[in-house]
Amino acid sequence: MIRPVRADDCESIARIYNHYVLNTLITFEEQAVSGAQIEERTREVAAAGLPWLVAEQAGQVLGYAYASRWKARSAYRFSVEITIYLDPDFVGQGQGSQLYAQLFSLLRENGAHAVIGGVALPNPASVALHEKFGMQQVAHFREVGFKLGRWVDVGYWQVTL
Repeated sequence: MIRPVRADDCESIARIYNHYVLNTLITFEEQAVSGAQIEERTREVAAAGLPWLVAEQAGQVLGYAYASRWKARSAYRFSVEITIYLDPDFVGQGQGSQLYAQLFSLLRENGAHAVIGGVALPNPASVALHEKFGMQQVAHFREVGFKLGRWVDVGYWQVTL
């Protein structure tokens, strides 16, 4: 089931996200976050009028996806950046596609025009997911992040709705 985020999801979201924070290059955040910090982030997304969704099965949060403002300046108001994270035990089972399908639908309904997704590279699974939704690579920044003792590239994918 895909549904809007609730406050009681924030601890599960923090658990999922912290796996990537502490063990991977996928996010450039380096310190674990709390459920309270995630709750504040969900409020910021809601205040911007943007969706934050979770995939749930039998009461367990399997992953989440959301849209945030691309930039603060007013001319960017129709552009959003999307983010997705899945519980590592449920990667490759279709949850990401279901989350993005619903997220893209909501973004179209809400009048988003440009959808942008950043991907730490290499990450073939994330690239495939973004391209499945018609996104094309528009940028590749080399060695812009440094985490876990390594320089990391970042690519950006974009689609117009």
